[in-house]
Amino acid sequence: MVRSLFTQKGRSIFLLMAMLLLTHSASAYADKVTLNTFCSQLAGEWQGSAANPNVYPKKVTTSVMCSADRRNLFISVSRGSRFTNSETWWFRQQNDHILLVYANGVTDDVSQELTLYEQAGRYSFLGKGEINQRPALVQLQFDPIIDDTDTDTSADQAILGWQWQQSAHYLDDDSEQYQVVRAISLLKPSAEETQLTE
Repeated sequence: MVRSLFTQKGRSIFLLMAMLLLTHSASAYADKVTLNTFCSQLAGEWQGSAANPNVYPKKVTTSVMCSADRRNLFISVSRGSRFTNSETWWFRQQNDHILLVYANGVTDDVSQELTLYEQAGRYSFLGKGEINQRPALVQLQFDPIIDDTDTDTSADQAILGWQWQQSAHYLDDDSEQYQVVRAISLLKPSAEETQLTE
């Protein structure tokens, strides 16, 4: 009994230390930024596909709106991605953190605090929350899809879209890796047509 309590306490301390280490590692190699640095880059109408691991991808459309003060980012993913309803992601800048409210019209709305990091044009929202009713470190990562036919070597290369990867590091298991929960491609219509014909 005493040993099992010690083991549970030791495991909790280990998981907390791992969480702090992961957060520190992210901040050591990336810059903490506010929503206004990313908001307008993502705004627009996108097409692409969404897929969970081991599930055939489904075509989706994604609408992204940035508020005038660039402190609010609204993402709406069309029906067919996970449920029959559209799903909405509302990111709101609050002082030094970002509040996310997720709604899909089927399950209860989810709220959680996140921190936004940027490294070499890639953006990652990191925070602690729940995925599939399991405690987890959550990562929402946006990687730019660059036009590889563009010979411009400057930082202003044409961005065709974004790859949005939703990952979780579950705190109730011993894995040290983030597991991909879902990925969504956000492509300009012309970029999607190019990919389909290649």
